[in-house]
Amino acid sequence: MVALFTLIGGGLGAGVLLVVWGLRGSGATTPPSVVASARMKSRLPDLSHRLLRAAGAAAIGGLLTRWPVAMLGMAALGFFSLDLFAGRARRGAETDRTAAIASWTEMLRDTLAAAAGLEQAIITTAPLAPLPIRPQIQGLVTSLQLERLEPALAALADELADPTADLVVAALSLAASGEAQDLHELLTSLASAARDSATMRLKVDASRARTRTSVRIIGAVTVGMAGLLVLLNRTYLKPFDSAAGQVVLLGVVSCFAAALWWLAAMARYVAPERFLMAHTQDGQR
Repeated sequence: MVALFTLIGGGLGAGVLLVVWGLRGSGATTPPSVVASARMKSRLPDLSHRLLRAAGAAAIGGLLTRWPVAMLGMAALGFFSLDLFAGRARRGAETDRTAAIASWTEMLRDTLAAAAGLEQAIITTAPLAPLPIRPQIQGLVTSLQLERLEPALAALADELADPTADLVVAALSLAASGEAQDLHELLTSLASAARDSATMRLKVDASRARTRTSVRIIGAVTVGMAGLLVLLNRTYLKPFDSAAGQVVLLGVVSCFAAALWWLAAMARYVAPERFLMAHTQDGQR
């Protein structure tokens, strides 16, 4: 019986995987489906880890309760756990990346002012690039040995997956094609905008700290109380063993899930949409 419910939990996790993978799209060459896939990827980073957490949580729910609704709720909790309970380190990484993009943009501007070409400026600044984006910049230098600058810049934008990086890449692409009139002034403006964006993120993060704390406390207390009831007082939960009880439990779980997600959405910083997207998987852009 234990093996059966473990299998059911894994099946629910796999079902979540298939549904989300289907929503991401199959990599078709039509721009709308590719844009939708890229947006899904940016909104649901680390998809494989999310799916593993969902499958594991569903299996635990099945082992402890043998309730389909509990397995479904645990799968959803595992999938969105980082969104609900993410710590300061994860949010700070996004702010650090934006500030790093600003610093690298200023490095490029100053290097170009010394009469260096664009490709040479990129190569020169790669070893000195800020740590949050240094691997991506060094990867750009490697790509320049194999392909032209514009495709390499497009690949860099995909790796960084950041709206501010898209602006910088667009400016550099225009310069590479000879269409940028005053690259020095343009890079100065972009660096200033990136720093303003990082500062704004810090202010928003500080203003919403209380809401995030509420999300963590409410979520932890709710899950902890439910776990204690299952382990220590199973007779109290006996009514939920019936089909009608499962329907009622579905309503309760849905209400708690909606409330927690609402709180998390209130505390989340909504970044602007990216405007540079890969058009195909075979390298066309």
